[in-house]
Amino acid sequence: MSEKNEKKPDLLIPILIVVAVILLVAGGSYFAFREQTETIQGQADVTEYRISTKVPSRVLEIRVKEGDYVHKGDTLVLLDAPEVDAKLQQARAAEAAAAAQDRKALRGARQEQIQGAYEMWQKAKVGVDIAEKTYQRVKNLFDQGVIAAQKLDEATAQRDAAIATEKAAKSQYDMAKNGAQQEDKDAARALVERARGAISEVNAYVGETVLIAPRDGEVTDIFPVVGELVGSGAPIMNIAEMNDLWVTFNVREDHLSHFKQGATIETNIPALGKENVKMTVFHMKDLGSYATWKATKTTGQFDMKTFEVKVRPDQPIEGLRPGMSVLLNR
Repeated sequence: MSEKNEKKPDLLIPILIVVAVILLVAGGSYFAFREQTETIQGQADVTEYRISTKVPSRVLEIRVKEGDYVHKGDTLVLLDAPEVDAKLQQARAAEAAAAAQDRKALRGARQEQIQGAYEMWQKAKVGVDIAEKTYQRVKNLFDQGVIAAQKLDEATAQRDAAIATEKAAKSQYDMAKNGAQQEDKDAARALVERARGAISEVNAYVGETVLIAPRDGEVTDIFPVVGELVGSGAPIMNIAEMNDLWVTFNVREDHLSHFKQGATIETNIPALGKENVKMTVFHMKDLGSYATWKATKTTGQFDMKTFEVKVRPDQPIEGLRPGMSVLLNR
């Protein structure tokens, strides 16, 4: 009997192996086929604007550093542009010359010229009086038959010539008194306005040598150093408006059902240890064919396109910085 008991097979180990395999298969099936939570990762972003100048110049002084918070109206950079100063002097000289021409056109001839023309007019008027009296005497004698008709013709011609001379003298006096023609005055005034416009233009360029912060924000990048030349329109620094933060998600279109325009979503911010942060969708846009896509089937019925979805925090989040990751679990 003992020999028979020794030969009886031990079934415990195979049973344990079978049970372990079953448990492994069951566990693998559970984890393989259960509904998994998918995380959509986004990134915080911020509105940035660039500070630049309209004139080529040299950096004279930079009054801020990267990381400084500036306010609207703060002086950021001083630039040196000697060419602009020279153009301003030229424009002012041109304005002075045009103003002198304008005053000359308005004032007309000198007082001595006006007085001389007036005296010539008065002299001509006296000549008309004498010629008129002579004509009347000669005409009376002619009517009485004392003198010939030729004498009357000569007196008539002298009277008419005196009248014409008086009219010409009067015109010379009026011209001297009234000054230049209205067209000449308008032209002189236009020259003054053009010169003043040139001064205003150069003054605008002078203003571009002192760069002022147009809005509040944080200095994120400064590109040139003191003494370096900067070209027209070249960026000198970037300023981020930290009060205008949002988060951008690149979302595959099969997940767009979770995003509606104006909808509120809950997100997590790992860098700040914040969970269930409420944000509102305010922008959705197709990224186009250049964005990441994924075929839904190997046969390729249609491609999954990617959409850019932007959300904005419902409340200001202290410590949130551009570039921080924001997670959305679906």
